[in-house]
Amino acid sequence: MASTETAAKDTAQDLAGLEAGLDALDAVRVSRTPVREVLVRKVLPPVVAVVLVLVVWQILIWANVTDDYKLPSPSLVWSEVTDAWAQGTLLGYIWTSVSRGLLGFLLALVIGTPLGLLVSRVKLVRAAIGPVLSGLQSLPSVAWVPPAVIWLGLNDKMMFAVILLGAVPSIANGLVSGVDQIPPLHLRAGRTLGATGLRGTWHIVLPASLPGYLAGLKQGWAFSWRSLMAAEIIASSPDLGVGLGQLLEQGRETSSMSMVFLAIILILTVGIAIDLLIFSPLERWVLRSRGLLVKN
Repeated sequence: MASTETAAKDTAQDLAGLEAGLDALDAVRVSRTPVREVLVRKVLPPVVAVVLVLVVWQILIWANVTDDYKLPSPSLVWSEVTDAWAQGTLLGYIWTSVSRGLLGFLLALVIGTPLGLLVSRVKLVRAAIGPVLSGLQSLPSVAWVPPAVIWLGLNDKMMFAVILLGAVPSIANGLVSGVDQIPPLHLRAGRTLGATGLRGTWHIVLPASLPGYLAGLKQGWAFSWRSLMAAEIIASSPDLGVGLGQLLEQGRETSSMSMVFLAIILILTVGIAIDLLIFSPLERWVLRSRGLLVKN
């Protein structure tokens, strides 16, 4: 009898130890990442990449691979930067395009989100509009610039129309893809708990479709930015101000490759900055909320 009680106690202790071990494995150890590690892992690689690009660029200049007017040196492009800064126009170029791009993207978000929900949840609407959205998404946004100019004229309305036609299909299709990937069991469980209609959409459908929806948002921003650049390059007017697209076109008209390179670098910088400041934190938050990313 004593041996039986001892065995039972040993078994209970073993189970308790096993449970404690599993709890320790599941526990997320949160600690502050050292500044040196952050610099080495996140700051140093892009800095090294930029330095390598500049070195190769300068080597090509020294090797005289082409004429100076075709490939300006980094120093000439930097002179364009300093001149624009001294004249007070550099930030104006950036703000003109960024403000249009972000506002157009927000409008596309407001339109594309309910449209995506409608297409994903109503079979008749999907059959009617789904192929049209896919076709619009594959259509180059530059194709909308001539009709937008004829319909709306050379103004900001034309710019926003081109952005919407480029971004709304991507956002809507991204949300449709995210909703399609939701396990049916989740939807049935939500309906069982009373999450139906708008409540089910807000508490079940949208959170479960976040990965696909976020991918659609990233693609929608890319289409917004590219559509805006195409519209600014083709449709130029003093009333529209000078954005990055107009700056690029001015460089072409004046055969100033240093200005062209400046515009290209600024367009690329804005795209990278928006991704790092907005979409990368959103992606990390979504992954962390699903236990796919451990916060160190």
